[in-house]
Amino acid sequence: QVQLVESGGGLVQPGGSLKLSCTASGSIATIYLMAWYRQAPGKQRELVATITRDLGTNYADSVKGRTTISRDNAKNTVYLQMNNLKPEDTAAYYCNANIQRVIGGFTYKYWGQGIQVTVSS
Repeated sequence: QVQLVESGGGLVQPGGSLKLSCTASGSIATIYLMAWYRQAPGKQRELVATITRDLGTNYADSVKGRTTISRDNAKNTVYLQMNNLKPEDTAAYYCNANIQRVIGGFTYKYWGQGIQVTVSS
């Protein structure tokens, strides 16, 4: 069994900052690509940022320059530092990871349960 658990969300004023964390646990051999997605009410889930195991990153244009994705492979954790937050960043944020399991050696895509970020004055 593999689980992804997010933390760090909440209410923040426009222009503020938040740092989200997501930790994977369970029968894990290797974690490959990790990513953050978000979904606002009434909208489709969209990709925010990705990070490879060797720390290559990619960002959506809407967050580029304001957001940094990072990871700690020893802790099986991915982070999302968001600065200069805007009301349009309000959404449920989901962690995603491609994880190779110890038993069987197969790789699966896992999702966290989501965490709310609300940007409002």
